[in-house]
Amino acid sequence: MDDDDSTVPARGAGVTTPPSCRCSTASAGHGLAADEERFRGLLEAAPDAMVIVDDAGLIRLVNAQTESLFGYGRAELLGQSVELLIPGRFRPQHSRHREAYAASRQVRPMGAGLELHGLRKDGTEFPVEISLSPLETADGLLVSAAVRDVSDRKAAEERFRGLLEAAPDAMVIVDDAGLIRLVNAQTESLFGYGRAELLGQSVELLIPGRFRPQHSRHREAYAASRQVRPMGAGLELHGLRKDGTEFPVEISLSPLETADGLLVSAAVRDVSDRKAAEQHINQLAALVESSQDAILAKTLDGHITYWNAAAQRLYGYSAEEAIGRHVALLALPDRTHEITALLERLARGEKIEHFETLRVTRGGQLLDVDVTLWPTRAADGTVRGACAIVRDISDRKRAEAELHALYEQQRHIALTLQRSLMGTPPAIPGLAAAHRYLPATQGAGVGGDWFDLIPLGAGRVGILIGDVMGRGLDAAAVMGQLRAAAHALAKTGMEPRQLMQALDAVVADLDLPDQLVTCCYLILAPDTGEITVCSAGHLPALLADSGEVRVLEAPISAPLGVGGILHQQTRTAVPPGATLVLYTDGLIETPGSDIEHRLADLTRALATAFTATDALEAVADRVLAALLPGTDNHDDDVTLLLAQLPAAPLATATTDLPAHASSVGDGRSFLTKTLIAWNCAHLADDARLMVSEVLTNAVQHAQGPLGLHLRRTATELTVEISDHSPHLPQPRLAAPDDESGRGLLLVDALAHSWGVRPTDHGKTTWFTLPARSTGR
Repeated sequence: MDDDDSTVPARGAGVTTPPSCRCSTASAGHGLAADEERFRGLLEAAPDAMVIVDDAGLIRLVNAQTESLFGYGRAELLGQSVELLIPGRFRPQHSRHREAYAASRQVRPMGAGLELHGLRKDGTEFPVEISLSPLETADGLLVSAAVRDVSDRKAAEERFRGLLEAAPDAMVIVDDAGLIRLVNAQTESLFGYGRAELLGQSVELLIPGRFRPQHSRHREAYAASRQVRPMGAGLELHGLRKDGTEFPVEISLSPLETADGLLVSAAVRDVSDRKAAEQHINQLAALVESSQDAILAKTLDGHITYWNAAAQRLYGYSAEEAIGRHVALLALPDRTHEITALLERLARGEKIEHFETLRVTRGGQLLDVDVTLWPTRAADGTVRGACAIVRDISDRKRAEAELHALYEQQRHIALTLQRSLMGTPPAIPGLAAAHRYLPATQGAGVGGDWFDLIPLGAGRVGILIGDVMGRGLDAAAVMGQLRAAAHALAKTGMEPRQLMQALDAVVADLDLPDQLVTCCYLILAPDTGEITVCSAGHLPALLADSGEVRVLEAPISAPLGVGGILHQQTRTAVPPGATLVLYTDGLIETPGSDIEHRLADLTRALATAFTATDALEAVADRVLAALLPGTDNHDDDVTLLLAQLPAAPLATATTDLPAHASSVGDGRSFLTKTLIAWNCAHLADDARLMVSEVLTNAVQHAQGPLGLHLRRTATELTVEISDHSPHLPQPRLAAPDDESGRGLLLVDALAHSWGVRPTDHGKTTWFTLPARSTGR
């Protein structure tokens, strides 16, 4: 019979009597006796425990139910303070509540919303409800308290609250006036209100404002029908959160008949995610139906289950005609195996993207199509069917074919132009050579690689290889200009370093700010067994001899066009029959590879190839197969040149002469004796005449000492006269009365070939005659 401090004033668990109504003990005794007789029958018949308390808070009357409820005998209660029946924690404030009630003297019914407790004799507490009634008597104010044990009801309420809290949905219990009586934690979470903010409030608090006017009518209609309404009853309902946001809900309603009247239980479920998913599905469905690509679905055995408008436009079948039929109706008879294979891949859960094939329309027209297929799965992940997006690519295929034809035409023109600019190196007697050129497989295929073999006379051969970095016609055009310039410069017989300096100036004049040009020039001198090399930024040349491959040592300077660079050359002795290997970077440079490693790969490939065969053509093929196994996919042009040095001359002879007139006769004598010793006496007359003319020019116009060098091969006799004058002789037409100017004309008439080349110390004049021995 306690009071909860959190409730409103005027609580009472006993009877309070105002001091002004108190009477003496003797007079009270006569009055109470009369009252007890008058009320005893009524008290004993009451179903609740009845406690009559005077204005001092003393118990004056109780009934048997009070004894049973509190565990006290009647004698133990009468005359005792009513606080005996109240838990100790509530007693201090109880006298104030009694005094407040004595002032108001209002009847308080059962269940007035107060949390009250009683205290039994054994010390146990229990929940109660108490109704209070003031009784005006001759002896003063008495208060009648009817006390009801609500332990069972409270336990039931707790069980009910537990069920509410365990519910997955927000639960709102509303009375017949539309006031909220109970909510669970899910309601707080869903609507954003605390429980105290909701209890006792109108349920319209949780409804958007635009729906509130008609909601009271819906409540009244439901109170009249009192039918259970399940979730998803086809109504578009919305909830309103504390922050003002609205959200879609589904609500199930259940009527609850209670002693306090009708209560309605509302289970509220937030369906925002489901509504969003439905909207998304509807959007996807609209997109699928409005797609310009044909979209169809099918079972794993190939029967069509969905067919959009674009599929009808593409294939000519309506949805009614297509759905239920096997997808093989869209394939050519010789491609039905393709359908089977695709269905098997889909059944394995495989997605197939951009599968290009042929399909046939209802009218028999063939279509090039691009098909993307993916498996559809059940909730447990099992593949149940497949969907396909089909795009007509007939126009694209036709355009691709036209572009390919145009591309091939342009590529053919570009390659023809490049080969014309590159030229074809001549076959040089005594020099075995093999070369390979592969245009790039990307773009037009043309690039800046070039190579050249240049006969320099007197058995000497110039070898050029170069690379204009980049691709396309621009690189090919620069290459053509440089190749022509290099060939012309080399024909003058100049030294490699001189040629490189000259080419440097040519590249600078071409004004190629973003173009790099590398070049390597070599001169082979078989009679001396030497190679003279100058390289402007080019990859190192290799020399293969007797199964071993090594780098040809030579200084490598900056690429051409840099300017201000003094190019260096070096002479290296090489054995006859060794093979010189020259190449461009397209052979060994690949994305992500180290050039040193690739150069080692080339060295090993050459060693393996030369071990297997001596034929240069076969060696070239083996090297390309090893270095470029995928020759259909290289983005730079590739050049490989193999040149095998000729065998040593059959014989050579050399003598030095002073720059005196007597040296002419000495030179003739040396020539005659040597030719006789070589069984070439039949060449002596022409050879002596030409030697006399050249030696005479050297004695008259050059500086000594003079050198006379003879070399004989199986096919040719070569005579070289060197001096220390840098001035090159020029043939001229002599007047009838001139005593000079006819020597070089005579040499030109008698020699098989002749020429003059500059040297580091002067120049060398040479001529050749066919060598046919007459003896042994």
